[in-house]
Amino acid sequence: MLLLLGAPQALRAQDFANGQPPLPPRPIPGIALPEPDSPHAAGPDDAIVAPTPKTPTAHSALPLVPFSSARDALRAWMRDSSAGDQVGAVRALEYAASQGHLTAQYKLGRMYAGGDGVPTNDLKAFEYFSKIADENADAAPGTAAGRMVGSAFVALGSYFADGIKGSYVKPNPDRAFDMFHYAASYFGDPDGQYNLARLYMKGQGTTRDARQAARWMKLAAEKGHAPARAAFGEMLLRGGEGVPRHPVLGLMWLAMAREGADPVREAWIIERHDAAFAAASAADRSAAMALVERQQLATAGTARPDSQH
Repeated sequence: MLLLLGAPQALRAQDFANGQPPLPPRPIPGIALPEPDSPHAAGPDDAIVAPTPKTPTAHSALPLVPFSSARDALRAWMRDSSAGDQVGAVRALEYAASQGHLTAQYKLGRMYAGGDGVPTNDLKAFEYFSKIADENADAAPGTAAGRMVGSAFVALGSYFADGIKGSYVKPNPDRAFDMFHYAASYFGDPDGQYNLARLYMKGQGTTRDARQAARWMKLAAEKGHAPARAAFGEMLLRGGEGVPRHPVLGLMWLAMAREGADPVREAWIIERHDAAFAAASAADRSAAMALVERQQLATAGTARPDSQH
């Protein structure tokens, strides 16, 4: 039980052998991103993306605005965004990104991945995230830059896991494992830890290992990651394969997962919580909720130090 629930040092020792941080994954192959004034001609391997309604079309065909610096371009981005000029805002971000500005590159990657103000283009998002990962793998964990770089590694892991249809990015479980492992171990990214645990659970890109899966899932759960809390709770409810069975702790994690779950995107968490609690004994439910209350009090005490004089 201590090995699973109270020994992060052992895990840290495994991933930081001899006091050295994990090496970043090898550079990610890709094509050069087009500069704002150099329209990219579509090739046979490019992803085919239809523009969505009410979004700017091929911004790369727009004339280059002569910004004096990346900082100047970011000011223009904020101004144009506030004014509702999405075309101008994207153009400004493209300029800042071409000057190597990390925040602009990350923002564009997220925009193209989600179709936020631009037509969805997973290949373009992949290339921005690749540039971030290749050039900033040694960013300091815990900083704003470190969080963006860690998130970029997670996004790359997802793209390598599934591939990008119609592009040179093919499904590659080994590369997905590399990306998630680096995000999880070096940056401590909870999404990376959750996805790494899932690969260990399935044996994709690595050897199947339920104990490693539980360790990484617990690390993400402790950071408030709702899906990780639900998955870790179910692991403890089932037990087996080197993971001790502990129904009360399992119910506790499921209850905390339900509190933080998005009722639309994460409805599965609510369903599994309800099913687990319905099947549990009254004693186990009561003990689990007592632990939840204790956790909430501990969290509140940490967030708000005693104000008594």
